[in-house]
Amino acid sequence: MERGFVKQLRHMQKNTQQNKQMSETKDTEDTQGKLWEVFIQSKKGLPFKHFGSVHAFDKEMAVQNARDLYTRRGEGKGMWVVPADAIVAVDPANDASFFEPADDKVYRHPTFYELPDGIKNM
Repeated sequence: MERGFVKQLRHMQKNTQQNKQMSETKDTEDTQGKLWEVFIQSKKGLPFKHFGSVHAFDKEMAVQNARDLYTRRGEGKGMWVVPADAIVAVDPANDASFFEPADDKVYRHPTFYELPDGIKNM
């Protein structure tokens, strides 16, 4: 589950960088406002999922744009709208060492316990 979320963050970071590069190459000034990332919760208790991006000049406008664009048919029960530049993602070059488990904390991986015969999954 966490890996999927990290994958989404990497994808968003890549898109944000591409959008930034595209806006820097234009001769005209960006008149769309800041880029905001939208996360929607389809039902209470379920995780939020990245649905897309909107442009807005402030947080109220970002929430309204996201609501109009992504929840107009009642798709969501909860919504997060986050400035794209506030999202921090792990650098893909360092991801292997970042997600590697700590070997000095063996209690986090209780592989040395014997399970009773009655327990099928744990």
